[in-house]
Parts: sequence; C-alpha cells; structure tokens
Amino acid sequence: MQSNFINIVLYSPEIPQNTGNIARMCVSNDLKLHLVKPLGFELSDKYLKRSGLDYFQYLNYQVYENWENFLELNPEANLWLLSTKGTKIYWDVKFQSNDYLVFGPETRGLPKELLAKDIDRVLVVPMSSDNSRSLNLASTVQTVYYEAFRQLGCT
Repeated sequence: MQSNFINIVLYSPEIPQNTGNIARMCVSNDLKLHLVKPLGFELSDKYLKRSGLDYFQYLNYQVYENWENFLELNPEANLWLLSTKGTKIYWDVKFQSNDYLVFGPETRGLPKELLAKDIDRVLVVPMSSDNSRSLNLASTVQTVYYEAFRQLGCT
C-alpha cells in the first residue's frame, strides 16, 4: 500500500520521544517527515531512536534550517496549520493529495505571525474540557493524519 499523499511538518519540535513516535507512524504509512530547525534534540538522540524503534533507518525525512528554508524548498506546499488557536475543526476540511500538515513545538505551538498569515488554514483538534491547554503532539499528528487517510479513501 502506498499512502505518501500527506506530508508531516514539525516546526521546531522539542521532545525527542514525540518526534520518534511520529517518525514511526511516518514509516508505517510511507509519509515524508519535514523537520524545521531549531530542534530541541539531536537526531542521534538515544530517546528519539528508542521511540522510533528500529524504524528510523527507513524514515523519509528532510531537515530545514528554518521556516523560510522550508517554504523555499516546498513552494507549492498546500499547508494546513494545526493550533489550539484554530477555529476550523480538522474534520471539516477536505484534505487533498500532497497536503502538508504543520505542527508546532510542544510548549508553545506555532508562532502567532505564522498563524495570522492565513487564518483559514489553521485547524484545531477540539477538546471538550477547559482543564487542558493542548493534546500530546504525537497523538495530535496521528489523529489528523488518519482523518486525511480516511477522507482520501486509503485502506
């Protein structure tokens, strides 16, 4: 099964275990992982490799020096930005082949300036409780990716 119709973008990820879990999901679904610096860990970090198990050697990924570098190398990217500040629920949009799902750092999310550039492209994963600031990054990536997977009819 080939499902590389979605790209996962981690903007300045901080926690190696989250990135390792996301990397494992990417390998398991033939997705490309885009990592935008600064990273909160080294790619050789033992926790990153442990979270990704032995899958990391099979990961299709690219590292970018900064957001501008990412945009320069992916000029046609159809971006969906994920944020607790979004007003559009992720399942209410129609995902397309080769979309890019962009997730921010665990402790602060995507920068306000980035979100403000195209507020209609900012999605949220709803939470029913006011007692939480956000969901785990790896869980959120998987949640949104599998909705895109479902919509695009991949089985």
